[in-house]
Order: sequence, then structure tokens, then C-alpha cells
Amino acid sequence: MQEITERHFAERLARGAAQAKDAGLDALLVAPGPDLAYFADYLPPATERLTMLVIPGDGEPTMVVPVLERDSAGATRASGLIRLVTWADGEDEHGPLVDQLWSGGRYGISDSAWALHLLALHDVLPDVRFEAFSAVLPMLRAVKGPDEIDRLAAAGAAADATFEDVLSLAFAGRAETEVAADLDRLLREHGHSQVDFTIVGSGPNGANPHHEAGPRIIEQGDMVVLDFGGLMDGYGSDTTRTVHVGEPTDEEHEVFETVKRAQQAAFEAVAVGVPLQEIDRTARSVIAEAGYGEFFIHRVGHGIGTTTHEPPYLVEGEEQPIVAGMCFSIEPGIYLPGRFGVRIEDIVVATSGGAQRLNNTSRDLHIVQ
Repeated sequence: MQEITERHFAERLARGAAQAKDAGLDALLVAPGPDLAYFADYLPPATERLTMLVIPGDGEPTMVVPVLERDSAGATRASGLIRLVTWADGEDEHGPLVDQLWSGGRYGISDSAWALHLLALHDVLPDVRFEAFSAVLPMLRAVKGPDEIDRLAAAGAAADATFEDVLSLAFAGRAETEVAADLDRLLREHGHSQVDFTIVGSGPNGANPHHEAGPRIIEQGDMVVLDFGGLMDGYGSDTTRTVHVGEPTDEEHEVFETVKRAQQAAFEAVAVGVPLQEIDRTARSVIAEAGYGEFFIHRVGHGIGTTTHEPPYLVEGEEQPIVAGMCFSIEPGIYLPGRFGVRIEDIVVATSGGAQRLNNTSRDLHIVQ
């Protein structure tokens, strides 16, 4: 796996500055969260204290940090590229940041920025225009480099290994929370440092796409949706497989095969230059033609990188064309209220030759005990 070095952060900072200029922004204001980790290799604790990286269209990147976090901010792989400005408790924390801005400017700001700080900046600079990254630069981190794709592939392989292991465990007679705990444990055993979600939707709970594992006891005859993922080496995994406890009914088999066909059709539709919405349309048309259109109730996919959900979004109305290096989920589903649900999800990367899956476990209906 390619090591991420100072060179990679230099390229990211330069790309961010160029995109800011192209969008007519004076600078990017990068708050703690995935954006700051991406540009500065820095993920400070989420507190009320102000930390903000300023990436100007022209000039040197500057990060304003609390003085007590100076050593941590100065020990990253990107520290040699970014000037640090500190403030101490009891001082005006926004003053050093205001010094980096100017009246009448237009700035992009991380979606994760605290309203506390954004409102304080607006009070001091009322004629400054702030715009969320998701609105003005939605594709800021959407195209991944080889170093990032390597990490996403490794995280996907770890999630695959987790699924293979969980198939050997008992389902019937156990609570959803017990299976969720197994998924959490196995993800960590296979290298994840953070587990973001372990959805276990059994029987009627599977008809809720974001069901939180609860006390329901899994029964013989249940369809069970397993959706799980997290972060490994700073990059995300997210996969869904649907299993069945014992033999499925003809209807359950039909619904499952419909979702499987939709997922495959969407995968085959991925090509550079195709609008993102077309992937959603492709999957949706397969499900609608089978008579289940009203039961596919979410977009077909989302981007993934330093977070498990980020742009691009594969949804009706998103006309952004697919670019080589974009990584996103393809996850159609059918959800029959009060009865059961089915979802199949892989992370894929767009290449010049089409799509490449980063999840490679079987997409067949697995029978578990």
C-alpha cells in the first residue's frame, strides 16, 4: 500500500486552493472533521475551542489553533506546509482568524464548522459571504488518488472478511444486538479502528433501511439485512448483505433476485462521463419494472472516503458526471413495511474502463442458521 506523505498533502492543499479560485472563493475555511484530516492530517478533539485551517486561493495555508494543541498540530505529516497561529484561553479566539480574512470576501466553509464560530465571524465581518462546501464545492474530496483507493480497498476487504466470519455464527434465537456486537468485534479484529454502524434488521425490522439493532430475537424464516462499516487507516468501509434464516419463500426469493439484478445493472451502468443520477435511474427502473418501485425509498448510493458518507451522491437530479477516481456505494433495496427488507451494497471505484468493486463477497442469498 502506498504511504501517504507530505507530498500528498501538498497536492491536496494545492488542489483545494485551485478549486477555491475556480469557484470564485477567496479561501477555504476548513474546520475539524474529515475535511481537516484530508487537507492537514489533523483530527483534533471536537470541543468548543476554535481550530480552523485557511486555504487561500493564493498564498500560504494558515491554521489557527489553541495554544494547548500547538504541539499536536505541529506534529502531522502536513505540518511543514502550514503556518500555525495560536491563541490562548481568555483571548479573543476569533481575532487571529479574522486577521486572515477581509471585508467583502467570499469563503467556502466546512459543513462541520460549529455555528458558534460561524456566527461570531459573521458578527465581526457582516459583509463577508460564507458558503458551505457541500453547496459550493460538493466534489472537493470526491475524486480519490491511488493512495486513497488503496486504503478504501483494504477497508472493503476487511469488511468482506467480517461478513465471511459472521456467516458461520448462529442467528436464530439470538437478539439483533448480539449479531451487531459480533459485527463490531469482527470489524475491529480485521483492522478497523472505528466502527460507525452495525445495522441488523431482522424480519419486519429489515423494512427500515436505518434500523438500529434492538432486542428482537431473530427467528427461523427471517430475512436479515446486515449493513456495517467504519474506518480503517483513516478510510471507510460500508457494505450490505442480506441473509435468510432457513429456506426463503418464493416471494422472498423473487424480491431478493430483483434487488440483485438492480444492483448489477447499476454497477454495469457506471462509466466516466455518465451523470450520477443515471446510476440511480438504472437501479430504480429494474425495481419498478418488477412491480416494487414504491418500496425503493432511498437514493442508490453515496460517496465514501475519510467518512462513510460524503459526496458524490447518486440521486435523481445530480447531473455531475462520473469522474475516474470517484468512489461510491451502489445499494438498491426493497422494503415491504411490516414484513421484510432486502438490500445489497458494494463500494465501487469508477475507472476509465467502468466500475471496479471494492467488496467482493458473494451477492447471492446466504442461508444461515
